[in-house]
Amino acid sequence: MIEPSTAREPACAGLRIGDMAPDFTARSTTGNVRLSDFRGRWLILFSHPADFTPVCTSEFVAIAGCADEFERRDCALMALSVDSLFSHFAWLRLIRDRFDIEVRFPIVEDPTLVIGRAFGMVASQDNDSATVRTTFFIDPKGIIRAMTCYPANVGRSMPEMLRLLDALQAVDERKVLAPANWEAGDPLLAHPDASLDTVFAAKGQTDWFMQEAGPRTRK
Repeated sequence: MIEPSTAREPACAGLRIGDMAPDFTARSTTGNVRLSDFRGRWLILFSHPADFTPVCTSEFVAIAGCADEFERRDCALMALSVDSLFSHFAWLRLIRDRFDIEVRFPIVEDPTLVIGRAFGMVASQDNDSATVRTTFFIDPKGIIRAMTCYPANVGRSMPEMLRLLDALQAVDERKVLAPANWEAGDPLLAHPDASLDTVFAAKGQTDWFMQEAGPRTRK
């Protein structure tokens, strides 16, 4: 039995897929930002435990290197951590000088953990975000469509972030389903027809609930 004094709310418990992303206004490396200003396009909001850390640095180099891919999908990027704005500036300067790549998407400061707590990234009793590496995929209406949580010692996968974004956009565009290991251009699945006539008329045992909907063609 867990004593009340040691009970801890799990990260990501505050919000669920399908919830409206909490709005906020904050300082960032590109000026003041408001989450709702990104309505009308996709947004990936992701947190990192701290500036000047090896895994986070590798992630930002990788994400900045894929910035054009996210932009091609009409998806904005926004990062968040408890570090101060000036810490962010110093870290981005180091990344540019060391890795010859500029991070141009906004990095928000959250020194009081107000944003982190609102999104359920950290528990209400936490005083730092050292264990947090959370990603929210937010659609053009401001709805959270997917979430991932990683420990501080494991970095994100850029191919998986792009694959998940592609899948979310594909199922919205054509009202279909994306199967396991789906990649852009692969066949999608149609929603099953909940009809007994369809079940009995299907030629194969799985044809009534596993029908290809055809590949998605990106414009």
